Amino acid sequence: IMQLPVVYQKAKEQVFKIWTTLQPLLTVHVGLASSAKALIILEQCGKNKGYQEMDACGLHPEGGCCMLDGPEKIESTINMKSLWKNISVEGIDIIFSRDAGRYICDYTYYTSLYYGNGRAAFIHVPPLSKSVTAEFLGKALQTIILEMLKQCGKEREAQHKDNSLSVE
Repeated sequence: IMQLPVVYQKAKEQVFKIWTTLQPLLTVHVGLASSAKALIILEQCGKNKGYQEMDACGLHPEGGCCMLDGPEKIESTINMKSLWKNISVEGIDIIFSRDAGRYICDYTYYTSLYYGNGRAAFIHVPPLSKSVTAEFLGKALQTIILEMLKQCGKEREAQHKDNSLSVE
């Protein structure tokens, strides 16, 4: 677990470090959606352009862009729509989204999708409250992430079968 700063460049450096040093199967990012009261949002893709809002240091990325040579958007290898349709957590609504918001969350997500070849996920969560406690949110995230890992396992099995078929 690593907390990323609300600073574009530092967040980008940390995400790069995660992918180059830890080389994870999947990176799951969790960000605060202060406008969502009791809602978890599963984000499908990250967008490359449109970052004009200033970060905590009063800066925004050059050209309002994550990666100057990057594609317009990158989709997660995790099928968030399928996850959203097949999962439920009692006491909180879960929705599917294709727009993480063009601020540090979306920027971080795009960067992670870029460096991780799509093997990243982003979950927006509501602020903690009487109805959404840290323990409750932790259990909800655990349920969601376990389902993501199942998808990763199925994808790896399919790749292994494809590789073994091509070898024979």
